[in-house]
Amino acid sequence: MQIQDVKLAVVGLGYVGLPLAVEFGKKRPVIGFDINRARITELTGGHDHTLEVTPAELADASGLRFTAERGDLREANVFIVTVPTPIDAYKRPDLTPLIKASETIGAALKRGDIVIYESTVYPGATEEDCVPVLERVSGLKFNQDFFAGYSPERINPGDKEHRVSTIRKVTSGSTPAIADLVDELYRQIIVAGTHKAPSIRVAEAAKVIENTQRDVNIALINELALIFNRLGIDTEEVLKAAGTKWNFLPFRPGLVGGHCIGVDPYYLTHKAQSIGYHPEIILAGRRLNDAMGTYVVSQLIKAMTRQDIHVQGARALVMGLTFKENCPDLRNTRVVDIVSELREYNVEVDVYDPWVDPQEAMDEYGIRPVSEVHPGQYDAIVLAVAHGEFARMGSAAIHALGKPQHVLYDLKYLFPADQTDLRL
Repeated sequence: MQIQDVKLAVVGLGYVGLPLAVEFGKKRPVIGFDINRARITELTGGHDHTLEVTPAELADASGLRFTAERGDLREANVFIVTVPTPIDAYKRPDLTPLIKASETIGAALKRGDIVIYESTVYPGATEEDCVPVLERVSGLKFNQDFFAGYSPERINPGDKEHRVSTIRKVTSGSTPAIADLVDELYRQIIVAGTHKAPSIRVAEAAKVIENTQRDVNIALINELALIFNRLGIDTEEVLKAAGTKWNFLPFRPGLVGGHCIGVDPYYLTHKAQSIGYHPEIILAGRRLNDAMGTYVVSQLIKAMTRQDIHVQGARALVMGLTFKENCPDLRNTRVVDIVSELREYNVEVDVYDPWVDPQEAMDEYGIRPVSEVHPGQYDAIVLAVAHGEFARMGSAAIHALGKPQHVLYDLKYLFPADQTDLRL
């Protein structure tokens, strides 16, 4: 296959797939496929509720058409898979979306076709888990009748500076010729350039350690915050001082959620354990980061008690529910840990987040955010997400939401220490 012969389909039109499909749609005909018909209707109407792509960008992708019809995939000969790879309730990799997408593509697969995976997986998953599904459903033989590639997604939700086309892309293929073609295909849209890995397994491993590295580093800073809190030292001031050295890494403590950092390490540790190695540091970091919500609430309860605020029956306001600032992404948000832990103390909790879809929050977490907040209502206020709206409110306006005696816990260092009661 030559690059001019490529007929492209992007399977999965979420935070990863849609921006990718739009960029390709500016250059060539693209089939954008998703099983969610409501999502197809929304996108066909020129709207993206994730806010990753603007109506103007959708309109500019003149080569892109959306469909939920599996039969339409038969028109393609190169498929890019961008479906979620979550973990289950036991923190084990859940490859169900990936397997189902592979079955869908397998039914449309023809001789000479290429399937490129972008979803985050452990090393070996493409060739050990996905390719056998393609073979079984299609009846074709891998690297003889069809081929595979892997190019890990590098989407940063809510980031309008680092977009899919401006982040360097790792590429790979199941044969040298396919690797060259996959790399050439992505170079059509990635202005930042590409890095062609020597194998699919190397590309998979490179992706999974990106967020594992961040997770472990944040865990270290979270542990330092626990130590400094006991010592009565302001963690932010320590990090500012240490940050004056050129090679000090600028990580900050906090909740670690989202679709990547709080999930990807479990894919790597799962694979490590399957080959008989128990990863000490990675799992220790995960345990520490997963426990931060409980720690935050314990600190808040102690502060309330010191101010003689009766905890049982108190009202608390949690400001922010998304996993990061200035985006509507609720995937794996750890703010829910704070909400559930406060409710364990019989605290009445309101959640306020102008970015989220209230119905999505209800469906995903059983939380219905309040649409507005009023002064003088709360015994405790937790600034959980650094949305621009909260920063613009200012600390005085946020304090005003509290009762005369209240505690303000600023998890995100939005305001100076003398304008809050607690910081992580």
